[in-house]
Amino acid sequence: METKVVRGLILYPLTFLLFLGGILAFPILLLLRPFHRSWGATPHEANTTLPGDAELKAAIFQATRAATINATPKDVWPWIVQMGYHRAGWYGFDQFDNDGIPSATHLLPEFQNPRVGEVIGEEGLTIREVDPTQCLVLSFSHPNTVWVFKEGIWPKFGASSLAYILRPLDQSRTRLIVRMRFDARLFSLPILWWPFFEIGDFLNARRQLLGIRRRVEQQAA
Repeated sequence: METKVVRGLILYPLTFLLFLGGILAFPILLLLRPFHRSWGATPHEANTTLPGDAELKAAIFQATRAATINATPKDVWPWIVQMGYHRAGWYGFDQFDNDGIPSATHLLPEFQNPRVGEVIGEEGLTIREVDPTQCLVLSFSHPNTVWVFKEGIWPKFGASSLAYILRPLDQSRTRLIVRMRFDARLFSLPILWWPFFEIGDFLNARRQLLGIRRRVEQQAA
């Protein structure tokens, strides 16, 4: 059977189910939005301009999450810069974002020198700014939708920026702030994924922040 026919048999029923699921999930998403878009962040952190915001002129979605880590920015930084697909992983759900390879539980010297322009994400996430012990900015852009058949089916689409910002609180504590911005055409087929994307993004971001904190504090101990 031709590839186009196979894809059609998969895509059309899946699109209908996503559309139906999106309608059912939308009210729940609206209730959860204020909570998950600023999980762990102060009102000032959630509303202020942060490094990486200039990567996208406009965004249909912005989330700012944060956690306090009992360590200095210098101790947190090595765990941030080694993240990535087939690198140290993302300290999140490895089955979905790192081919099932467990995220590193120790520092990897070979990934401690990030370079602007280096692609570290499976979807094309690229390093855009490196300011040691202060911020790491990543971004990608997919003007056209690309359908990916892996661990199910999902689309690469839109433009996104992802910034990891470190702010010292005192001599032994650091605020790790993660700002995620996303933009895409509102009237497009992949937008049917949106309710599931927002929920998945929050669950993964929360797991990542807690995973970083646990690793850093265990090493410090």
